[in-house]
Amino acid sequence: MPARILLQRLVPALFSLFGVLVIAFVLTRAMPGDPAAHLAGAAASQQAIQEIREKLGLDRSLLQQFVAYLSQVSHGDFGQSFATGQPVLKDLLTRLPASLELTVAGLAIALFIALPLGVLSALRPGSWIDHVARLVTTAGVSLPTFFTGLLLVYVFYYLLGWFPAPMGRLPAFADAPPGVTGLYLVDSLLAGDLGLFADTLAYLTLPAVTLGIFALAPIARMTRSAMLAALGSEYLRTARASQLPSWKVVLVYALQNALLPVLTTMGMVFSYLLGANVLVEKVFSWPGLGSFALEALVTSDYAAVQGFVLTMGVLYVLLNLSIDFAYGLVDPRVRLAS
Repeated sequence: MPARILLQRLVPALFSLFGVLVIAFVLTRAMPGDPAAHLAGAAASQQAIQEIREKLGLDRSLLQQFVAYLSQVSHGDFGQSFATGQPVLKDLLTRLPASLELTVAGLAIALFIALPLGVLSALRPGSWIDHVARLVTTAGVSLPTFFTGLLLVYVFYYLLGWFPAPMGRLPAFADAPPGVTGLYLVDSLLAGDLGLFADTLAYLTLPAVTLGIFALAPIARMTRSAMLAALGSEYLRTARASQLPSWKVVLVYALQNALLPVLTTMGMVFSYLLGANVLVEKVFSWPGLGSFALEALVTSDYAAVQGFVLTMGVLYVLLNLSIDFAYGLVDPRVRLAS
């Protein structure tokens, strides 16, 4: 993608990020509760609470607070979380790899099931495979993620004992692999520790399957819809009339042209899972961004909530740019149109 086109994508993205920052700032100030009173404790005097408000800058006007926050963010300072006592940026960078690993694993499981299911149901509409696809997608959308997670824990941990207890990313007394990427699966392989890799995979499987069951429904339905449209097109009839192999007609011509709406759906699902997997993280005690944001909301931790929202905005912008690149790889006409 030429630099000019990349610049065209980045300029509106920067305005979007600024809008996200404004909305996050306003909404956090509208949250109930006084963070200074929460930080001071129930037995604190009004004078102590006022001193904390002055220290946090909450005694200033909203405009002054916003300008000060803009100045901090422009220097890479997201503030300090009074819940953890750490800089917000450090907390976010510590928890982000856990959320990314869980979300990517869940999306990979969803794609592994949804793409073949959508293609097969489009090839045989009205058949038993089509009815199975509808049943699976309906169940994936209807079942809440926390219920699916608890059910998987009950069956595969409590009854069968096939997977470990839902207590985080690693066994209680295991050391994390040397931090290279923050993704334990990748880092354990880079360290050559296959035992730690197996432990990481065991702890990751059930929460990833929980997310995958939820994510496969929209991807499978979009794949089926796009494949039906592609299979009924003129160029597919021409390809069949040319006596090309059936697998080539389906996988090369039909599926490739159906991938653009599927890519869009994948991007939407990924961004939703990354920000909304808090229930899965709570069920499996997963130390990700979702649980961090929930704890920050409960304690009215302004800096942590704003940092979380801004991080989600940055990730969403990067995801959109990645999808734009993927469009060009899948369909050259997109590059020409740009």
